[in-house]
Amino acid sequence: IVLMATHIDINQKLNVYPRSQNQDQKKLITLSHLDRQCPLLMYLVFFYKKTTIRDFDSVFSDLKLGLEETLSVWYPAAGRLGLDGGGCKLNLRCNRSGAVMVEAVATGVKLSDLGDLTQYNEFYETLVYKPSFDGDFSAMPLVVGQVTKFACGGYSVGIGTSHSLFDGISAYEFLHAWAFNSHNHDKSNGKIINKKDNMVIKPVHDRGNLLVNGDTNRSLGVTMAAAIYHLYQLIKQAMMIHQGKNHNFELADSSFVIKTFDLSGDAIETMMKKSPEGFMCSSFEFLAAHLWKARTRALRLRRDAMVCLQFAVDIRKRTVPPLPEGYSGNAYVLASVASTAGELLEQLTLESIVKKIREAKNSVDQDYINAYMEALGGSEQRNDGNLPPIKELTLVSDWSKMPFHNVGFGNGGEPADYVAPLCPPVPQVAYFMKNPKDARGVIVRIGLDPQDVSDFSKHFLGF
Repeated sequence: IVLMATHIDINQKLNVYPRSQNQDQKKLITLSHLDRQCPLLMYLVFFYKKTTIRDFDSVFSDLKLGLEETLSVWYPAAGRLGLDGGGCKLNLRCNRSGAVMVEAVATGVKLSDLGDLTQYNEFYETLVYKPSFDGDFSAMPLVVGQVTKFACGGYSVGIGTSHSLFDGISAYEFLHAWAFNSHNHDKSNGKIINKKDNMVIKPVHDRGNLLVNGDTNRSLGVTMAAAIYHLYQLIKQAMMIHQGKNHNFELADSSFVIKTFDLSGDAIETMMKKSPEGFMCSSFEFLAAHLWKARTRALRLRRDAMVCLQFAVDIRKRTVPPLPEGYSGNAYVLASVASTAGELLEQLTLESIVKKIREAKNSVDQDYINAYMEALGGSEQRNDGNLPPIKELTLVSDWSKMPFHNVGFGNGGEPADYVAPLCPPVPQVAYFMKNPKDARGVIVRIGLDPQDVSDFSKHFLGF
């Protein structure tokens, strides 16, 4: 469905500041190397099909009040990134510059015109506010929100948060706090909503033991983190393949299409039952292994090509000592499994891939984390998080533990009908998300080259 983006009219645009002040809101937060990987805004759009209790104006004002309240505790979100004196490392200045909120109307567009909300659609890009960015981070807000009213009375809430501020888990906590504060001050209906799962965790903003001291034991470089080592090998391989051709391999075709596959709990169970008796694994492990095979097969890579599956691992409980509860920065590294395309497709069973996935995950200890962060700090900080799309690299991010659709920006904290992530900076990443309509189901979203879509679908669904 192609809808003209011109249907969006902006009614107002406001800066939103923390409601209460405290001394902490003035400090400089030194970011970890994990925070500096990708200082761009990541966007999510929440869809709510109807507003029964309130009119649209109060949706916007409630969200604004809720954000003021939330920024008082999550004060770094009202700050700005800035380069340090040397001009090469980004840090976060808590300077109360504020977040930005926009109120908009999608004239003549009903939510039903968007069709199946799970399928990504370019129109979604108009439902978020994208601040213009000319390379000057100090002018770029770290949190933006856009509330858009549709002709049917439904609305969307499009939110962008800087990846230097939060990873998925801390963004989820922040959005929960914002939603909670937005409807919690609205006590006019006599009952204060305080569901147990809405209890807001107090955030910890200092990066603490994720800051690498300049004098870390240099011999760590030897025990290189597998994800970084494999990535170097893949880049070298890509350059070798492309040497004969006279174009720069970074200019890979970027016309990705975002495809969504809605797998019901029953379908996943049926697929898993085809594995040998007594083999138990999580649906994440199973789907990651299956997706890696399906994508490698669809891309028709040379049998001797090295291929790699990398997935994000939360390190909050893996560091020594563990990070404090409520840690609000980036706390994930990539774990990595490698093989050749031939071995993956012809010899490795799903069980053996799952075993490798578990081994890779278990290898993420403090030494791995140190080596990973040292590699990030040593590489020239590119400040865009962009890797050239390397076909041999399959990237997976598991969001199934973060049911974003439960974030209640709806009436009285109602969950969203659907939440859609927009195109990420690295479009080929596969996201596994909770299905709002099926507790055991998973929605898989992946960016694919148009020519590979039908092959991938066939191999991924035809299990």
